[in-house]
Amino acid sequence: MAEHEENNIRNNRQKRRRGGHGPSSILAPGEKPKNFRKAVTDTLRYMGGYRIAIVFVVLISAVATVFETLGPKVMGGATTLLAEGAMAKLRGTGGIDFEGIAHILMFTMFLYVVGAAAQFVQALIMTNITQKVVYNMRRDISKKINRMPVGYFERVQTGEILSRITNDVDTLGQALSQSISNFVWAIVSMTGIVVVMFTINVTMTLIALMVIPLSALLMALLIKISQPYFRAQQSYLGILDGHVEESFTGHLVIKAFNREEHACETFEEANEKLFESAWKSQFMSGLMRPLMRIVSNLGYAAVALAGGIFCVRGMIGVGDIQAFVQYVKNVGMPIQDIAQIMNQVQSMAAAAERVFEFLGEEEETEDADLLTDNAAQEEIKGAVEFDHVSFEYDPGVTVIRDFSAKIESGQKVAIVGPTGAGKTTIVKLLMRFYDVSGGSIRVDGTDIRRKSRHAHRSDFAMVLQDTWLFRGTIRENIMYGREDATEEEVITAAKTAKAHHFIKTLPGGYDMILNEDATNISEGQRQLLTIARAVLADKRLLILDEATSSVDTRTEEEIQKAMDALTRGRTSFIIAHRLSTIKNADLILVMDRGDIVEQGTHEELLAKNGFYAALYNSQFELAG
Repeated sequence: MAEHEENNIRNNRQKRRRGGHGPSSILAPGEKPKNFRKAVTDTLRYMGGYRIAIVFVVLISAVATVFETLGPKVMGGATTLLAEGAMAKLRGTGGIDFEGIAHILMFTMFLYVVGAAAQFVQALIMTNITQKVVYNMRRDISKKINRMPVGYFERVQTGEILSRITNDVDTLGQALSQSISNFVWAIVSMTGIVVVMFTINVTMTLIALMVIPLSALLMALLIKISQPYFRAQQSYLGILDGHVEESFTGHLVIKAFNREEHACETFEEANEKLFESAWKSQFMSGLMRPLMRIVSNLGYAAVALAGGIFCVRGMIGVGDIQAFVQYVKNVGMPIQDIAQIMNQVQSMAAAAERVFEFLGEEEETEDADLLTDNAAQEEIKGAVEFDHVSFEYDPGVTVIRDFSAKIESGQKVAIVGPTGAGKTTIVKLLMRFYDVSGGSIRVDGTDIRRKSRHAHRSDFAMVLQDTWLFRGTIRENIMYGREDATEEEVITAAKTAKAHHFIKTLPGGYDMILNEDATNISEGQRQLLTIARAVLADKRLLILDEATSSVDTRTEEEIQKAMDALTRGRTSFIIAHRLSTIKNADLILVMDRGDIVEQGTHEELLAKNGFYAALYNSQFELAG
């Protein structure tokens, strides 16, 4: 249901980005929901570590409920004593036993006080359990994120993932904190009330119990109707969060292209669907309690009529009628509470499905028997060989066809080619963000798949075209790849990257706090900081993906000198569109449509007057 709607919304959004209009509306929710029982089972299984504590909560709830259930019956004895005393006084044969009534009332108070104390204890324990479950769930999701393949984040919105961590986990936690203890109370209370009612009068009890199957039937019907809307509500909430996160991240681009109206339309479209699903789910859930109350009142009226007849015939005492009527009224409360609990459970199930769906996503796999331990591995030299590498993002759609290249240790290798040639894909394969579909990549003669991803990636430093800096000081950002670096090493790395001068001009210098998106410094300055981070990391293998794309020409020349010093003695892979920046590369690999069409030095490739020469000359023609 929600997946279909989600795809429609995303397709519409993509059409708007391409300039199209897309459909004006989205189909209403109606697809069959996922497995409700499995979601609840998975949640209970996840709470398995707290099984003993939950059993203890159940026992305490049972004790509290038993004490509260006995209250009306005990109090009914006081009513009977009062009625009998009043009648005896009228006949002149006795009086009211106030001492006996006082004892009964004191005992009744004791029962209610103990029951209230037990309820407080079980609420305290249950709150602690649910908060720990929520804590563990968020921790597991956080760990799961770090084990997910890069491809997952390329197809799923960041806001959608955040929604599962925040909205769905919160919904699940709130439902758990209330539903378990309340459900136990409702079941034990209803059972205890029914047992006590049978001890008072069997016929009247059977009349009262006629409302239970009717209530269960109505409840099951409402659950079946409303569950799709609860799931749609959680799904659309994720879609809306994704759109909001996307809009905030790209708000400058939205304003630059005057797309505010389109962004608002997309938001309104998703918000309207969230409103529709939320309204329907809440309306259907809101029907449960009044319907249960109506059914309960019908049973109450039937019992009151039967009780009056039995009392006239002398088959039941006044106190027993008073207690029984109170029990009948109370037996409706657990039924109404169960109806309310089922609403919470539906929200919980919808949220749990999304959370466990994420936790069940396929992770980056490792072959344990082939891995080398990072701590024990020898320092690499940096020789890299691509041996007939092929790769497909999707089956049947080949991106890299037959890529072969041999890079000696310490060589500076430039990978060039038109957009879409496969340059960045080669880097992703080299870093094991993806594994090759065919062939192999070897470092120092060892297939990189024989090492753990952690061990393999620890040999690399990267500077990407899209800079990434986190909220923190400039010093902390530079030290991200090497937290044990000294102050002198940080400053030296910044000087090498030509960043030291501008850092000193900033308020706070190295202690300046960068905001969440590091927008309080320029993009060129952000690029210099990422270069300084790579310099400080001091790895044998270096990847530079358009590392100078965001700096001016003068700064680019300075960085090129720094890069020459940085790459000396290290195996470096440089992806570049401006071919003037890679003239001094030891080897240039020219790619087109996933294949190497030429390779050699700058002078050799120009002398061939082939594909590379055409690319190189076209840039100067455009510059002219």
